[in-house]
Amino acid sequence: MMKPLGLSKMMAEPGQRPVYICAEWEIDLVKRELRATGEPVPLGGRAFEILAELVQAQGRLVTKNDLTERVWRGVFVEESALRVHIAAIRKALGPDRDMLSTTVGRGYRLLGAWRIQHMDAALQSVATALPPSVNIPSASFDLIGRAAAIAHLWRLLSAYRVVSLVGPGGIGKTALALEAARTPPPGFAADRLLVELAALSDPKLVCSVIAGVLGTKLEGEEISPDSIARAIGARPLLLILDNCEHVIDAVAQVAELVVSRCSGTIIVATSLEALRIEGEHVYRVPPLGVPPEAWLEPACASAYSAVELFTSRARALGSSFSPDEENIGAIVAICRRLDGIPLAIEFAAARAVMLSPPKIAALLDDRFKFLTTGRRTALPRQQTLRATLDWSYDLLPDDEAWLLRQLGIFVGEFQLDAVIAVAGEGIGDVTGHLAKLVAKSLVFADVHGDSPHYRLLDITRAYASEKLHAGEEYPGAARRQARYYIGFFANADADSEVKPQAEWLTIYGRHIDNVRTSLDWAFSSGGDSQVGAALTAAAVPLWVQLSLLSECRERTELALARLDPTAANAPRLRMQLSAARGWSLMYGVGRAREAGPAWAATLQLAEQLNDRDYLLRALWGLCIDQLNNGEFRRALEFAHRFTEVVADSGNPVERMMADRLLATTLHYLGDQRRAHHYIERTLSRLSDLAAKPQVIRFRFDLRASARYFQARILWLLGLADQALSVVDRNVEEGRTSGHALTFCSGLGQGACPIAFLAGDLDAAERYCTMLLEHTERHPIRLWNLWARAFRGMLISRRGDLATGLPLLRKALELAGEARFLPRFLLPLGELAACLGEAGQVSQGLATADEALARCEARDEGWYVAELWRIKGELLLLPGECRSTISATQAFDRAFEVARSQGALFWELRTAISVARLRMSEGHPADARHVLASAYGKFTEGFETADLRDGRAMMAKLGS
Repeated sequence: MMKPLGLSKMMAEPGQRPVYICAEWEIDLVKRELRATGEPVPLGGRAFEILAELVQAQGRLVTKNDLTERVWRGVFVEESALRVHIAAIRKALGPDRDMLSTTVGRGYRLLGAWRIQHMDAALQSVATALPPSVNIPSASFDLIGRAAAIAHLWRLLSAYRVVSLVGPGGIGKTALALEAARTPPPGFAADRLLVELAALSDPKLVCSVIAGVLGTKLEGEEISPDSIARAIGARPLLLILDNCEHVIDAVAQVAELVVSRCSGTIIVATSLEALRIEGEHVYRVPPLGVPPEAWLEPACASAYSAVELFTSRARALGSSFSPDEENIGAIVAICRRLDGIPLAIEFAAARAVMLSPPKIAALLDDRFKFLTTGRRTALPRQQTLRATLDWSYDLLPDDEAWLLRQLGIFVGEFQLDAVIAVAGEGIGDVTGHLAKLVAKSLVFADVHGDSPHYRLLDITRAYASEKLHAGEEYPGAARRQARYYIGFFANADADSEVKPQAEWLTIYGRHIDNVRTSLDWAFSSGGDSQVGAALTAAAVPLWVQLSLLSECRERTELALARLDPTAANAPRLRMQLSAARGWSLMYGVGRAREAGPAWAATLQLAEQLNDRDYLLRALWGLCIDQLNNGEFRRALEFAHRFTEVVADSGNPVERMMADRLLATTLHYLGDQRRAHHYIERTLSRLSDLAAKPQVIRFRFDLRASARYFQARILWLLGLADQALSVVDRNVEEGRTSGHALTFCSGLGQGACPIAFLAGDLDAAERYCTMLLEHTERHPIRLWNLWARAFRGMLISRRGDLATGLPLLRKALELAGEARFLPRFLLPLGELAACLGEAGQVSQGLATADEALARCEARDEGWYVAELWRIKGELLLLPGECRSTISATQAFDRAFEVARSQGALFWELRTAISVARLRMSEGHPADARHVLASAYGKFTEGFETADLRDGRAMMAKLGS
């Protein structure tokens, strides 16, 4: 097996080792020296390894890829790094630099007549024959979850002379370094020495401690980095410098000198921050693996190393909790709350002897008092969680400590601008101090994307927050944070019109937890409700984009109640908050009728303030509110008023919105031909929108919403293939859009009902499952109730009335007044039909009559033809309600409505029902004529269920 090349100088192999000689040049692979006329020529370790590869190739070309793979094995490097070392070799060869030949674009070869002179291994230094010196303490426990990290560390040591293990207190830096030292790769024969620096208080003593561990007696000589380097010499050595942060400058000086002079030494340093010396590679030790937030598999929990650590340590201490779902779920929550930090998890596991995992999870809010049971043999600073953090905090200069306290105000991620705002005038050079906190592992930086984001580990944040409150600095920091986010979200609403949702959420969505904490402060007894009202108004787009309806409603209602009416900006804030409240109420359960007054207040204030933007929002909201409450003619009036306002608008979104409102209203009124005109005009302008889904100021994705109404209208017009194609596209786009409410509407308004009406019950069930899962993940209760009703419809349609019918009835009962929304008309019609099939014909007829009366009173025409057909079918069922004459009259009414609306699909369904009746009465010719008349109007959709049934019936009836 190939050994790590970067460690080859430390590998003891028996037998002979060659020296390559050409004229006055010698390349000694034993001593790793390049010599000219017997004198060593300075050459770096990496450059020597390249030279060794070239000379062993005996004049053959060695490609660039082969060189980088062999010399930097397992580590990606740029080609420029190779060129730097090639230049160093040429410089060392001096007048014979042309011996190193370049084949452009391919690689290098070493020219010359090189001969090999073998040196007997017995002649090597006695030191290499002696057993290696090791002072690494034996492990007192298994190191869990670090096998990959240990392997990675050794790969790094094969490529770099200094590797610094960096991370916050308790992350396991020392444990990782020691376990790696205990388990070197095969053939590794170097000394392995640990230098413990934690107890040092004077940086001047660093050299003395290192010299003591090396066993070096420097009698009469000052102990300095230079003397230590001379003492080590060419000795193969792995030197672990543990806990360097409080003596970092002194350690850096020693380490840099040692690796520059001692070719056989590699160094592992553990520290809160990097040494920042030449040749150093910084490895930020990761936390242990924890299950993600969406994790739902208790049986797989032990696959995550943080959970394994908790369980293992708890068992070792005598805990006997059962691995049931409740306990495993609590352990997962504990590990997640503790950010996967091993030391904190061990403290928590120690409590499992006396407390159940759920109780431990509940007590974590006071974690500094609770997590105090460390090992008696541990360093004092590792015996409690507070002591671990005190150690890091006490090492900070005053300005850095002050800034860390201010950062305790943040929850989750934050940006540099937010840090500067919260810091205020407290210190200068905030950026520099923040960088130092990052370097010391107290703040984590995510530098991906256009601007870096920062965060504190939850434990560090709790500690900093405690310090912030103790110093009475919290109110000022909280106020500055709230004001910052008011400014930060100032453009959020406008950005939602021009940026795709995913991009918008990347910018704004990650700040929701900080907005919440700012609002909690603002409306607390010591806060500022006016600031809170302003922040609530500014942050509304955040709740909209994330479809957090309940939170939006609760936050806006609180802000409206606490708003100071005498403030200069009170009318504008009230207008903005009323609009947000109206939006959130429209999609709630049991409170939809409250949305109208909220929108009316918005309209009145918009007119007073001459605010055209909010005037349009209010007209849109009032139009949708009237639709939801069954006032379809009033809704049409608001749609026309909206259209008049935007008639001269240069904004394509506004004109599209006007057409979309008209199309929606006309669709529900039953005028499918005109609805089709407006929806097609809406869609013809989609090119004016950004390429990807976006949630505009009317609080939904205009592209997606236009398409699901297009699908409904196309379906009723008999253009089934086009409708199904639109559904497929809409579902796929909705799945990737990220906007929960838009996706729910696309499934509920388009995909589910159209698949059901098409007779594709498998597709309908898939869409229903998506909708249920989505409404449970995002608490959109109204669509959840609809989905449950729809599931009852599906089960009943498959023939299981005993299961499906109760589900359908229960969901409609739970919907309360919401069952009068247009979306619930389809489930009501199916309820009537199912009741008839279940033998409850009179109840079915009552349900159908109630729905028809509702539609007539409200001019809700889109489903009327189908309701008359369902009533006709009910009147043909056996029993006291059976009446062929009344059924025929119902079918005639269905035909009349369907044909007047251009609703070809309802006409076909009615034709099938009438054909069955005529066949039963012995009039096959009449049956075929009725059926052929409707069937012949179709130009597509011939594989949908009703068209297949119609075709089969006509074939049966013959010509």
